[in-house]
Order: sequence, then structure tokens, then C-alpha cells
Amino acid sequence: MNMVASILLHVDASVHSRMRLEVARALAQRLQATVTALYACAPQPAPTPSQFFVEGSVLLPGNAAFDARCREQARALVDAVPAEPRLHWAEVPRDQAVTRGFVREAWLHDLVVLGQHGGSEAAAGMPADFVESVVIDSGKPVLVVPSSGRFGDVGRRVLIAWKPSREAARALSAALPLVHPDAAVQVAGWGCDPTVVRPLLLRHGIDAEYVQENTDGGHVGESLLSRAAKLGADLVVMGCYGHTRSREILLGGATRTVLAAMALPVLMAH
Repeated sequence: MNMVASILLHVDASVHSRMRLEVARALAQRLQATVTALYACAPQPAPTPSQFFVEGSVLLPGNAAFDARCREQARALVDAVPAEPRLHWAEVPRDQAVTRGFVREAWLHDLVVLGQHGGSEAAAGMPADFVESVVIDSGKPVLVVPSSGRFGDVGRRVLIAWKPSREAARALSAALPLVHPDAAVQVAGWGCDPTVVRPLLLRHGIDAEYVQENTDGGHVGESLLSRAAKLGADLVVMGCYGHTRSREILLGGATRTVLAAMALPVLMAH
């Protein structure tokens, strides 16, 4: 049985939707999964001149058709994919809040692909805590794609951040289908023994390298990203630590650091 048969991809009016689409399609082709490109964007007037997918296409402030053009360009991006029967378009119902509607759809898929929050996402009407809310509220593994760079099919050089926790265990299990058979995998533990996961990985045919990191200074997020850069990783796997309090998202320090400074795709689970 395919552990990832359905991928939910977030598309909106930001220029980064194309990057996310490339990552989701590459995974879908390798895993023989379907991709649902779900358009989720809060309706709003254009607050500033906005650059769109189509090079040279700019909308000026006050354009009443701003929201309609956002949708049109996102749909055009998906429709431009040639002869792709595994790719489908969908939209969050207009009577639902963007985040809530997206989370409800995420419950029905195996993997979610989102973009790192940045200035263009805010301009496109996305809540500042969209990524955090989806990771925490959906209960699904979420692959977060950085706001810059080209990545394609991930999972050839993988860094797994381990700690003895539910979140890390869920992220590890979710990552297994994404790891290439011949991938270079490193498991790093901060203040714990990472070799405890060796039997699980070996049962999945993964012979990893194990590194125990020092937690002095408490800068786990920075240390994790530094190790990923040294490894030349194309995927980081980690638990997402945090919870909601009223309308505020409270994140652990490492989670917050990685989401802010990531330069490669990160698979998170809560």
C-alpha cells in the first residue's frame, strides 16, 4: 500500500506557488500519488503594486478585479501543466475562513505542501501564522518549501532531527516514503542518543549516519540549519513543537527559528 497516495498543495497569488508545484509534482510522480492544488487566498483589494506569475503582469493599487486576477493566475499556473492526470484544482469555499477551510481539506490527504511565509504571501492575503496553524491543527505531515530556491524531487540527502518525543516520531514515520532508496541520511540528536531509531530505519532499508549534538546554549534551530548546510541536505525532518492559545500560535524555539531561516524544504509533524 502506498503510504502517500494523496498530496494537498497550497496555491495562492504569490510567485512562490510555482516552486511548491514543482516539488509536489516531483514527489507525486515518484510516489504515484495525486496532487490537489487547493487555492486558498483571502479576498482583498490590491494594497500595493503586485507582481504575479506571468512575467510583466502587474496590477495597480485599487484595482477592483484584484481578487479575481489572483485566482485566474493561480489557476493558469496549474492549467499550464501539460497532460497531468494526477493534478487537480480545488478552491476553499468562499464561506469558510482561509486557514480553517484549508485545514479541513488537509484532513483528507496524506501529505501537505506549503510555502514558507514571506512578504509576498502577506501581500497575497495569507495569514502570517498560516503554516504554523496548518501544521498544528491538521495533524498531517507538512512539507514546507522555502520562499526562494529551486528544489525539485527532494529526499536524496536527508537530515533527521531526533528527540524522544511524539512530534519527532511522527515526523520520522512521515518521512520514510519520501527518502530515496539510495539516499544519504543523517540522524542528529540534541541531548539524546539518536541511534535508538537505527532498528526502525534499517527495517526500511536505510543505513544512516548518527550524530549526537551538544545542546549548550540552546540554539538548536541554528545548529540544525548549520548541520543541514554542511551535509548539503535537500530535506530536513523534524517535529513541530507548539500549540494554539486563543488566537496566538506558541512555537518552540527551534521550530520558530527553522521556519524563519530555512533555506531548504523541511518536513514537519506535530
